[in-house]
Amino acid sequence: MATARGGGASGTKFRMTLGLPVGAVMNCADNSGAKSLFIIEPYGFGAHLNRLPDAGVGDMVVASVKKGKPELRKKTMPAVVIRQRKAWRRRDGVFLYFEDNAGVIVNPKGEMKGSAITGPVAKECVRICGLVSPRMRAPWCN
Repeated sequence: MATARGGGASGTKFRMTLGLPVGAVMNCADNSGAKSLFIIEPYGFGAHLNRLPDAGVGDMVVASVKKGKPELRKKTMPAVVIRQRKAWRRRDGVFLYFEDNAGVIVNPKGEMKGSAITGPVAKECVRICGLVSPRMRAPWCN
């Protein structure tokens, strides 16, 4: 006899397209002295067989500095992704993408290490990581 399966809330779950897997290199968009960040691991990713963990806009990741000041290099530090090249869909149906992958270095509490962000910042990042938005130098927010 067949049984009904499913459960949960009706409708579909909103999911953001994740465009930065482990091993991706992104630009550093703050004035901390780092130039490029290497993604080591996204925070809060459960293990899946044969699947690389990946991150999207607004996600906190563990990263290391590949180019930049010598005192920042060869150390792991948390960072927040603020731009990604892979297109994602917002709830209102708009598809959005940026021309580069970029992040900012933060401390474990989520406060920025630098004092300014260069370039645009996604709305999703400002909404999730509210501590980034007061430091934005650019007047726009996509």
